[in-house]
Amino acid sequence: MVAYRFESFLQRVFDATGIASQTELASALKINRSAITQARKKDSIPDKWILQLYRIFGLNPDWIETGSGPTFLKASAADDSVFKNVPKVKARLSAGGGSFEIGSEIKGYYGFRKDWLITKGNMSKMVLMDIFGNSMEPEIKDGDTVLIDESQKDILAGAVYAVGVDDTIMVKRLEKHPNKLVLHSDNKEYDPIYLKDDEINSIRIIGKVIWICREFR
Repeated sequence: MVAYRFESFLQRVFDATGIASQTELASALKINRSAITQARKKDSIPDKWILQLYRIFGLNPDWIETGSGPTFLKASAADDSVFKNVPKVKARLSAGGGSFEIGSEIKGYYGFRKDWLITKGNMSKMVLMDIFGNSMEPEIKDGDTVLIDESQKDILAGAVYAVGVDDTIMVKRLEKHPNKLVLHSDNKEYDPIYLKDDEINSIRIIGKVIWICREFR
């Protein structure tokens, strides 16, 4: 069977939301990739998907299913649904010896497209923090703002994380070894920090850095 109905549905959703693949759609709908494969084979569009797409993006259910009518149910719904306000906290991440500015007070909110955030992680667990110091240059510079997903705490070798060590918080590239954790700086003037055995328990993985913003000065 050629899945004409499902393919049309898929293309409409891609065009309206900016989602670029079936994998990203599965992430948005919080389903397994295999569920989309099965729906495509059956040439069917589950009702709960239509409801979820309305809730997340404000898409008109009739338009999702048939292509008829306005793309969004109403303009205000689209505006409210397309963007997610991510908090920026007062605490700053040290790209150096460590920051004692660990307050969680919110300074403001910054809008990001939900369809982009959902491809990066758990948007309900994301936070923005400023950087000070030069230990992560040239990748991350003093004054940059980074987007952190606090749900991503599993260490991927070479990825950049916001971490807490004792009473300080910093941004470092992590590498895990048996009974040892290494905190690397991109700036070669800074030596790696080695945590061994029980010292590893002193570190708190705040979250993975997934995006950087930089203002020209």
